Amino acid sequence: MEIFVVPTASATGSVAAGILAAVIRSKPDAVLGVATGGSPLPIYAALANHRLDMSSVRAFALDEYVGLPAGHPESYAEVVRREVTGRLHLDPANVAVPDGSAADPEAAAADYDAAIAGVGGVDVQILGIGHNGHLAFNEPGSALDSRTRVEVLTERTREANARYFSTPEEVPLRCITQGLGTILEARHLLLVVNGADKAGILAAALNGPVTADCPGSVLQLHPHVTVVADEAAASQLAQGSGQVAVRVSGAAASV
Repeated sequence: MEIFVVPTASATGSVAAGILAAVIRSKPDAVLGVATGGSPLPIYAALANHRLDMSSVRAFALDEYVGLPAGHPESYAEVVRREVTGRLHLDPANVAVPDGSAADPEAAAADYDAAIAGVGGVDVQILGIGHNGHLAFNEPGSALDSRTRVEVLTERTREANARYFSTPEEVPLRCITQGLGTILEARHLLLVVNGADKAGILAAALNGPVTADCPGSVLQLHPHVTVVADEAAASQLAQGSGQVAVRVSGAAASV
């Protein structure tokens, strides 16, 4: 596991984008797993500055709310369209998001899992981590080998996401999320974390026991994980077995 510690939150996006740019240059038809949320979104703005030809890149979103109408500005389909597809000039036909408006969400979840496998899997999966350790919408208690499925959001997650909606009541109760087992099948996991409020859960995920109580702890089971964290988020980390920590400062953090 590689851990890059950078001075500021904005620098995490730059460093993560540099890692992705190297992958895309070596594999122009790379399959990316894209995430939304406060920590991952700056990656796409930074990646756009690399001016890569991404016309053959394919992307799969991690999750989607169930029950929002098509075109809702806070649906992840719309966030991905604005922040990823448009910003990076991806072919919309190459970008997939779970169908949260499907008449049968469970079937849509199974179809989505199969679609990822059908393209040969994800090359690099971008991740953030929630305050309770969730990856995507895999809440505490999720099976470590879980597949893409319909999940009920915890109240804490709904409260955290309420800032994106007009009222807390508008936050959906359910979602479709890639499972932890699905995420672990990606060839490279890229976790981006910002802020002192994430320091405790990041330390638990990387240095604590592997347990369903902290879904992010499954990162310890993957052979190729890169963590990019600002100094505040990394403040409680202890370097463990198999972990290589690198501090990035100055111009190197803004390339």
